[in-house]
Amino acid sequence: MKIQAAVSYPNAPCPVIETLDLDDCRSDEVLVRIVATGICHTDIGCHSGHGMAVPHPIVLGHEGAGVVESIGAGVTTLKPGDHVVLSGASCGQCPACHAARPSYCRDVMRLSFGGGRTDGSSPLSKAGRQVAGAFFAQSSFASHVVVPARSAVRVTDDAPLALLGPLGCGIGTGVGAILEALKARPGDSIAIFGTGSVGLAAVMAAKLAGAFPIVAIDRDTERLALAGQLGATDTVLAGPDINDRLAMVRPGGFTFSFNSTGAPPLFDAALQCLANEGTAGFVARPHGPWVPNMGAMLGGGRRLMGILGGSAAPQLLIPQMIEFWRQGLLPFDRLITIFPFDQINAAWRACESGTVIKPVLQMPVA
Repeated sequence: MKIQAAVSYPNAPCPVIETLDLDDCRSDEVLVRIVATGICHTDIGCHSGHGMAVPHPIVLGHEGAGVVESIGAGVTTLKPGDHVVLSGASCGQCPACHAARPSYCRDVMRLSFGGGRTDGSSPLSKAGRQVAGAFFAQSSFASHVVVPARSAVRVTDDAPLALLGPLGCGIGTGVGAILEALKARPGDSIAIFGTGSVGLAAVMAAKLAGAFPIVAIDRDTERLALAGQLGATDTVLAGPDINDRLAMVRPGGFTFSFNSTGAPPLFDAALQCLANEGTAGFVARPHGPWVPNMGAMLGGGRRLMGILGGSAAPQLLIPQMIEFWRQGLLPFDRLITIFPFDQINAAWRACESGTVIKPVLQMPVA
């Protein structure tokens, strides 16, 4: 079928909307009409070449939400008309997948960034020539996608699809990191570095978990103010004295730190602020050389934990986040700014510059 999709080309300032051909879904796949999709900094980095290497041209996007239009012959878990939020790529066969931990699938990096399905094929083409797709099993910068049924999480029909796509990545990563990976509990203390969509989702989740204090760290005063409204008990402006300021808030150190930035000095601070046996979780690579202080980690029994996808089972976490939102406990909608799909240039620039926290592209009404 013919679809509209935003295609990333080398050296282009942002993706370009074009007409592409989309394959029919295979036995284990479903065809989804995208209602809306978030833009993530992973998309920005992969488009520009400053993130993980991906083939070009490629259709990016991995925070999609929409409506199932048709299903493959082997699909039994979904039906046409179902509302779904799309999650990440996984093989469905390895021990991590069988344990409902698809973020740590043995093939997750290849399937997320390789530009194709498990067999290397892409469902997308233009004038008979393949266009890389299946980005995070989605390539959701498109009017329609073909995805593995296991990657689509059914949600209730009254849930606002225009807002839900980021639950599959950015917001789900922040919430899952606190509730599932770090397993924060009442009385745990946490320092959260970075107040983008991931960091602010972590702030909200830390409040849900009963953590205290919850300290948000950033160099943007407006975002710090929002962090305070969403649950941070203290805010710290990032700067040369950050270690001293964190020590003033929690002299004995924090149970956890959580870092969604790539700044090497903040990786240092996220380790240094920990109490003995504390854990520093992180979701991004340092933007430059960085060597952890192994002596401090050894001497205090501290841990450094990489976290992908919030270490969560999307089929469980996404409906749970929607219920938290309904109860007013997870107001993630406050992070979202909606742009029409044909204004992707403006949304892209807003994401790059940080003038909005989470831009979401909304498709034209079918």
